[in-house]
Amino acid sequence: MASPAQIRLALYQPDIAGNVGTILRLAACLDLAVDLIEPMGFAWSDRKLARAGMDYLAQADVTRHVDWAAFERTVTGRIVLLSTRGAVRIDAAAFAPDDVLLFGAESSGVPDEVHDRADLRVTIPLVPGRRSLNVAVAAAIATGEALRQIKGWPDAAS
Repeated sequence: MASPAQIRLALYQPDIAGNVGTILRLAACLDLAVDLIEPMGFAWSDRKLARAGMDYLAQADVTRHVDWAAFERTVTGRIVLLSTRGAVRIDAAAFAPDDVLLFGAESSGVPDEVHDRADLRVTIPLVPGRRSLNVAVAAAIATGEALRQIKGWPDAAS
């Protein structure tokens, strides 16, 4: 179970089951909680979710929220949105232990009201002419940087 002072990952209306499975596997391996904000673009029983998450899905700390409002009522820390429209580069952003790292839907990101609600909007810089990263890759990069800053990496198993 994720500690209360540890970052969380949140996915806003994700479209692709395989990406969600990959992010759930990442979170399970790092002992982080994940919030899934519905509706999702696939059924929870989707085989691609299970294939990407492998046997880690049962170990993932997942909370499903029926919509944005239900999710927002549970947030106690800052909402840090990873966005191609982010105002702060990830290498200049300061993360805190109770941040919720929010990632938008693969096909559409987040609507303006969600973008505007974020306490911090962070972008991962890309070379000119490149549009965006896969959401699971972006989640891994952002999670790694946030854990590095807050010294939140799990202790290595001996």
